Amino acid sequence: MRGADWARLVALAAIWGGSFVFMRVVAPAIGPVATAQGRVLLGGAALGLWFALTGLAFDWRRWWREYLAIGVANSAVPFLLFSFAALAAPASHLAIVNALTPVFGAIVAAIWLGERLQPTQAIGMTLAFAGVAIVALRGAAQEGGAWWAYLAGACAAACYAFAGVYIKRHAASASPKAIAAASQLSAAVVLAPLLVVAPPRGPIEATVAANLLALGVVASGIALLLYYRLIADIGPTRAMTVTFLIPVFGMLRGALFIDERLTVGTLGGAALVLAGTALVVRGKRPAQTP
Repeated sequence: MRGADWARLVALAAIWGGSFVFMRVVAPAIGPVATAQGRVLLGGAALGLWFALTGLAFDWRRWWREYLAIGVANSAVPFLLFSFAALAAPASHLAIVNALTPVFGAIVAAIWLGERLQPTQAIGMTLAFAGVAIVALRGAAQEGGAWWAYLAGACAAACYAFAGVYIKRHAASASPKAIAAASQLSAAVVLAPLLVVAPPRGPIEATVAANLLALGVVASGIALLLYYRLIADIGPTRAMTVTFLIPVFGMLRGALFIDERLTVGTLGGAALVLAGTALVVRGKRPAQTP
């Protein structure tokens, strides 16, 4: 990997690690539905405008079903779940739960694509889920029994994994840039009716608006451009190593910006999750990596 590749990888992890802090600020202020809707609308609009100016063809007639499915599985549902979880769980804990995505990816690929799980992957899954259980139990105890927030985060990670396998199976020949923009715009359409029953909670203050703008344009717009550039330059297997850096940035930024505590239990659980995820990724054959 070149120096520029490392810079993009670290920048991507810093952005996505910070996204959990953004959600922790925005979701309690305006509600999880408005948070998820604002994120996909801002991110999709920013990418769509940029790609329209550069002449990228979306080919809606051919790919609209795939854009819609990916938008639901990779944006609408997981963004809503993580925004819901951010009402109670610390940003650092959600970043740790998010690290389960490759673990769920291996499970989905085994069920859907018939990919064989290796013994090291089974061990890694056990370690990763044990680590999340430690973080969730301690976090739920501190937050008054908010175990549902961790369950929502785990379901969101499973959605990301499902979407990755779906893209591999049904949209491998579509433009990744077009998927990034069109799927988020599709997610915005899907989430729009929910605003009728769960509108934003009161006026949006400047701090909340700034965090929502960063969540949409930076964490869902610029970040996807960095991610797909990494896939093109170094391949999907190496690009997936961003998963190991996101919890580090999530924990550090949670402690620095919103005064979250880093306990021994949180650090120990994070270590188990990252070690287990590493075993899952290493046990997966490169040719099978979505």
